[in-house]
Amino acid sequence: MVKTTVSTMKNMAENGADLRERVLEIASKLFYERSVRAVGVDLVVAKAGVAKTSLYRHFRTKDDLVAAFLSREDKDFWNIWDEVAQMHTSDPAAELDAHLFWIGERVGRPNYRGCPQINVAAEFPESDHPARKVAHDHKAELRRRLTVLAERLGAREPEELGGQLAVLVNGAFVSSQMLTGDEAAPLLQHMAHALVESGCVREVSTLEQPGQG
Repeated sequence: MVKTTVSTMKNMAENGADLRERVLEIASKLFYERSVRAVGVDLVVAKAGVAKTSLYRHFRTKDDLVAAFLSREDKDFWNIWDEVAQMHTSDPAAELDAHLFWIGERVGRPNYRGCPQINVAAEFPESDHPARKVAHDHKAELRRRLTVLAERLGAREPEELGGQLAVLVNGAFVSSQMLTGDEAAPLLQHMAHALVESGCVREVSTLEQPGQG
């Protein structure tokens, strides 16, 4: 009997991780380019060059594979966000501008097909679908982070301004086909400036207005 060594077990684990990543990489590309419902498991395994049993060893169902795809996109998005935020820790206005710049550049890419979170949520209206939960959590986190920025900017109503900025960003995601490659970022920034100016200016009471009294 051949003994299973620690080295052999480690290699098996690494091979399994590599296979899972390859399947997820191929599935993510197909889901984003063609939509989730248009892509079956058979196509994924054919493109990945693996057996269907290997796919199901790592992803119990197609729904689990879709959720993993969105989780992967979620992680990539926040990794970029965190890298940008680290460069502007003491200047929230510059941080907001920087986020809108890279998001605008993303929206303006020629191969951009929309926000994967929004796309999948539209395909699966069931509230208990695992992928829809990932999409919901992603959008909730976007609004939370924008609300924190609104607080740092001195907004009178941070929740409201954070919500407005979230609507602005999500609107850009679904409007990419109406924007040329180089106009998305400045449009986002100019609109955000107007929202911030409106939300951060001190409100003047009736008693303080000229001609009153």
